[in-house]
Amino acid sequence: MQKGTIMKILYGTTNNAKLQAMKKAVEVLDVELVGLNDIDGELPDINEIGNTPLENAEIKARAYYEAFHMPVFSCDSGLYFDEVKEEEQPGIHVRRVNGRELADEEMIQYYASLAAKYGGKLTGRYRNAIYFILDGKHHYSSMDMSIATEPFIMVSEPHAKRVEGFPLDSLSIDIRSGKFYYDLEVKDVSTSVDEGVRRFFTAIISQK
Repeated sequence: MQKGTIMKILYGTTNNAKLQAMKKAVEVLDVELVGLNDIDGELPDINEIGNTPLENAEIKARAYYEAFHMPVFSCDSGLYFDEVKEEEQPGIHVRRVNGRELADEEMIQYYASLAAKYGGKLTGRYRNAIYFILDGKHHYSSMDMSIATEPFIMVSEPHAKRVEGFPLDSLSIDIRSGKFYYDLEVKDVSTSVDEGVRRFFTAIISQK
């Protein structure tokens, strides 16, 4: 791609908060990021049947590329713990346990019990995946650790605070300070993700 040329890319999400966060991550690059809410046309019906974050990211990206015929990427994530056996890893099914969607308090109880089973605390991180389709012949993907969140501690005794829709934050502790994220000014575990995302797109754009 010639220097100074702006590439318009669709981010396959309707979540404006995610779109704004991704725009911040790639703001130094020659790209214009738009979301699904910015696109005219009916959104495809997508069945996320993948077994990993990367498989689900690919399913979504392919569906949006077929629908809108423009450069597009999708993301997906899963939760993984260092100490937990493979059959007990939440992976992409963070809220679904034994085939049932858990309510917020049920999630807190389930993950608190899981931490208790392994000595009262677990070391976890969210593994993120990106699948980017530039055109019909050029596809790029990553589930590299550079786009995973920093590790954090999940404990068996929850914080008193609750925020609807984010139940696991009540169990999450900053690994460096040993404090609940709720007791810190900065509560985000994604501080290392932006640089990895920038490197992913920079490598692709530099080839064009």
